[in-house]
Amino acid sequence: MKSPVTTIRRSATLHASLLVAAVFGLGSCATDIAGSATTVVAVSPTAFATIPPLITTIPEVSTTLPIGAVGVEQSYTVRPNDSPIAVANLYGITVAELLAWNGLVASSQFPFPGQSLKIPPTAMVLNPVVPVAPDVSAAPSQPGCDPRPAGTYKVERGDSLYSIRTKFCVSQGALLSANGWPSSDVTIVPGQVINIPPANQ
Repeated sequence: MKSPVTTIRRSATLHASLLVAAVFGLGSCATDIAGSATTVVAVSPTAFATIPPLITTIPEVSTTLPIGAVGVEQSYTVRPNDSPIAVANLYGITVAELLAWNGLVASSQFPFPGQSLKIPPTAMVLNPVVPVAPDVSAAPSQPGCDPRPAGTYKVERGDSLYSIRTKFCVSQGALLSANGWPSSDVTIVPGQVINIPPANQ
């Protein structure tokens, strides 16, 4: 009869052999408690469970700008009655691009008038001309150089920017700014309603 001590030693030896073989990928031959030969098969790296790679939901960021893009970030001040689609169309981008670049999730988060929006470098238009609609709530301006508030004026036949400036005592810069005109090359037509800044500006 085998002593308990001998059995424990054999069992411990077997367990140690299996542990070393499993960790280091070694093949060995050991003896089990009953005394029969036990073959330990080498463990290869492919025998381990493979953890699949993480799948991200973040959209891929492209560093390549579309052809014709301005390539620089711009800033836009939101005006009354602006909308995401109107601003996006102004710069030739999609609403999704506009919202994502400003960290907005939905169109309902669109800023209020007076707040600024960042325009992504993928925009197709650099500093677009934003015409200012006539202030329909303002009263028609009265000719002359007396102090008066801003108002409106309906262009008449034969009018020019120079004649209008002279009639209402305003500078060319003030008149252009009040109407959002980029330069004095703008064309005005009879019947057109334009904004007139306060006198002596």
